[in-house]
Parts: sequence; structure tokens; C-alpha cells
Amino acid sequence: MRTAIISLASFLALAALAPSPPARAQNAAEPAGFRVVNRTGTDATALYAVRSPRGGQGDWGGNFLRPDRPLTDGGGFRVTPNADAGCRFDLRLILGDGREAVLRDHDICVNRTVDLANAARPVAPAAPRPLPMAAPASRETPLAQPNQQARQVSTGTGFLVANERVMTNHHVIDNCNRVLLRTPSGHWLAANPPARMDAQLDLALVNVPGLVGPALAFRSGPAVRRGEGVVAYGFPLAGLLSSDPKLTRGEVNGLRGIGDNPNQYQISAEVQPGNSGGPLVDMQGHVVGVVVSKLNAQAVSRRTGDIAQNVNFAVQGQAALAFARRAGVEPRLAESTGAERNTADVGEIAHRSTLFIRCEK
Repeated sequence: MRTAIISLASFLALAALAPSPPARAQNAAEPAGFRVVNRTGTDATALYAVRSPRGGQGDWGGNFLRPDRPLTDGGGFRVTPNADAGCRFDLRLILGDGREAVLRDHDICVNRTVDLANAARPVAPAAPRPLPMAAPASRETPLAQPNQQARQVSTGTGFLVANERVMTNHHVIDNCNRVLLRTPSGHWLAANPPARMDAQLDLALVNVPGLVGPALAFRSGPAVRRGEGVVAYGFPLAGLLSSDPKLTRGEVNGLRGIGDNPNQYQISAEVQPGNSGGPLVDMQGHVVGVVVSKLNAQAVSRRTGDIAQNVNFAVQGQAALAFARRAGVEPRLAESTGAERNTADVGEIAHRSTLFIRCEK
């Protein structure tokens, strides 16, 4: 996860601050910020202050206290956030005896002196439950097996956009006699023709009876920008590499594709044959594109005399969303706001909804 790390010197300042009455607006001459006071009866060894709802998500950032300077009982610590940090903060004190005092969603614009008391032992987190994955709906769902005698086989990637509906590229399933999909749970299911296809966009929507599970959400906003981090997830070079899915991290390099195509992004996340049709997700796990191709470096070399490196493309998420709606499917939507997730967490979100596609001819 790319998280901006701001030094203590630039983000926080230590200074004395007299408490202001809650009803009185802060005078323009007064320094911005708020004061955290330890009222627990015990010295504190750690103080955290983050914008809500980060604390509730377990993202507390860094400790503001120095190891050699605990916050004594009755002592105060002044926090000066950036001007655009807003008013709502989650606060946490960790005491020398292991107890914690936590206050969530406190409005520091109303009360700029925050007394932290009522410390308690932290509650042990519950054991994580396995994430649901796309899988057959029941034991009665008819399973399939690959035809080992198929004359020609090609592979690709797809992802669940609604129950029994998987999005992929048109070229992944074009002219296939039989399309099989392997779920994250390891089951093989057969697609039921006909598929809905758009050759110009290079997208297809296949019907997979009995396939249910978490569908990936399409990003509804804000608009994708150049430089945003993205993750491509899929099954590159099947038969050469291992059979498990692969994750590649990169950025959106351009808001148009090859030949100035307005329906594509150029991305730096490396893709290979087999990645086609896989989801391109942002750093919150929301779909912003469908991986479609990489630049033919040999063709470019013959034309320019230079070797193009790591130039890849994805169908834009909004174009893919419009295609799904034309096909009668309404995917989930989600806004990408708040803190980014780390790459491993984003990969877990994509994994539970991404499928291996086998085209038999």
C-alpha cells in the first residue's frame, strides 16, 4: 500500500495549548490543533491520533511519543494536523501497564482539549474467518472436467461481476467449442453459450450456471487519475508458470490506449498471455479496468528501431460497466475513498472472485 508517511516534525508540533471553551470559535491568531490530556492515572508510552475512520479499521499510523518521554498522568500533548485533515479524529493511548484508552470519531473543532481516561485491557481480536470465494452454488451444481483430447487449448482470466456472470475478453473465448472455468475453490464449471460479446471493446460476458460468490465491485468514483496505483490479477503463461494466480502491481500511465483509444488505459502493471480478461483493481480492490493486451515489442522494434518495454493496456472500467449493463447485468458499485489497502489485501479481494478460463477448440 502506498501510504504517504509524513514526518513528526512536519505533521505534529509539541507546544502548550490552553483549553478553549467548546462554544467559542477558534481565534484566527491562535495556532490550529488540539491537545490530548492523559487522565488515566498511569503514564502512557504511546499516543496515536488519526483521521476517522482509520482507527476503527485498525490503521493507527505511528506513535507520537518518544521512548524516553512518556506522557505522564495529567500531562498533555499537542497535535497539529494538516489544514485539510478535517475535524473527526480517532485517538488512542497505550499505558505502561498494557491498558488502552480509546476515543473514536471525536470532533476536535468543537472541543480542542481531549481528556482520555477509562482505560481497559485491549480485547483480543477474533480469529479471522475464511473469506468467501466464487464456487458452485451447491453439491447439485453440475461440475465439468477438461477434455484432455481437445485439439487446441488456450487460456485466459475472468472475474465474477454477478452470480453466474463472468466478465473476460472477447478474444479469450472467441471461436471456442467449449469454455471451462476453474473457481478459486478448485472446481471446474462449464459456461453455457451464447455469451454476450463486444468485439470492438474486446469484452465478453459468459453465463456460468451454478456459479455464486462475491462479485467484484466496480469503482463509481472518483475518476481515475494518472499515477494511481493498480493491481492486475490473473493467470499468465499457464502451463509454463505455476497454476496459481499471479499479482502484479503498477500504475496508470495514461488515460487512453493504443492509437489514442478512449476506452482503454495504459498501465505499467506487467501482463503476459493468460492475463487477458483479468480484473485491474485500484488500491481498495475496486475494478477500474479489464486487462486486455500488451504492446508487441517486436513489431514496435521493426517500426522504430527501439524496443518498447512494459507497455500494457486495460479496457476502462466505465466502458466495461456500460457493456455489462447493456447485457442486462447490474454490477456492484463502490466509491474509492479513504485509506488505501496494502497490495496483499487487494490481492486477496481479487483472488476470491477471479477465475481461470480454458478455451477448448
